[in-house]
Amino acid sequence: MLKSYTFDNESLVREIVQGIQKKNGNEIVKVDLAELENSFCRLFIICHGNSSTQVSSIAESVEETVKNELEEKVWHREGLENAQWVLLDYGDIVVHIFQKEYRDFYNLEELWADAKFDYIEEIDLGVKQK
Repeated sequence: MLKSYTFDNESLVREIVQGIQKKNGNEIVKVDLAELENSFCRLFIICHGNSSTQVSSIAESVEETVKNELEEKVWHREGLENAQWVLLDYGDIVVHIFQKEYRDFYNLEELWADAKFDYIEEIDLGVKQK
């Protein structure tokens, strides 16, 4: 059973994306898993940085932005030790922040190809649908 919140998922997505964009995260995509059988969350937000330093910085920015704007802390985080692939778990929404080469290698977009993809504009927070 999926968890519920005091704020809506759109607000959380908006703040996550803002946190990513503050640190120039690349190729931000929202992956809607809600209609897929056996998915463990509703949405993925995926992006990448160009170095371990940038990946760590993006993760910190997301956490800080969400906490400041929504007063919500990340439930679980993984990967900050080497910052090749950082995962931030907000329950219904899981954020994946990769270094480019690891994003290409693990290719979550291909793994979840049956999901709905929304590509986030990197400048104005607008959305282009696939």
